[in-house]
Amino acid sequence: MATIEEEIKGKFESEQQKAMLNVMFTANWLKARHNALLAPFGLSVQQFNILRILRGAKGEKVNMHCVKERMIDRAPNATRLTDKLIGKGLVLRERCDEDKRVIYVRISTAGLELLEQLDGSTRLDMGRLHEGLSVEDARLMNNALDALRAERGEP
Repeated sequence: MATIEEEIKGKFESEQQKAMLNVMFTANWLKARHNALLAPFGLSVQQFNILRILRGAKGEKVNMHCVKERMIDRAPNATRLTDKLIGKGLVLRERCDEDKRVIYVRISTAGLELLEQLDGSTRLDMGRLHEGLSVEDARLMNNALDALRAERGEP
């Protein structure tokens, strides 16, 4: 595996700058890898994330605000992404009786079946990636990333 310097053919002003760019580069690399895995199923990474959030609700209906809060990549177009999942029959929509502006969603049986089908592929791919990272290295990386975000606020 190439180093970040080799990948982007550049030099860095500091180790901190190198770390920040390495995080962004690696996040994009992981996203591209995940996109390639999901493309045959007609899903984006964000749609996959929405389906997983709804599966985690264990069949309960969830409002769109809650879905947006739980998303890894908090896309402003989460409603449009969910509408596409509804169009594919993977998600069900329900209006609130008390307030018609509130929309609830839940995963459909077809959505659960698709996730079950994808679980094996994603576990296998993540397992391959995990081989290059010890538990201790993962713990250190998690602590460093948590420290990076600590008390820095939203952009």
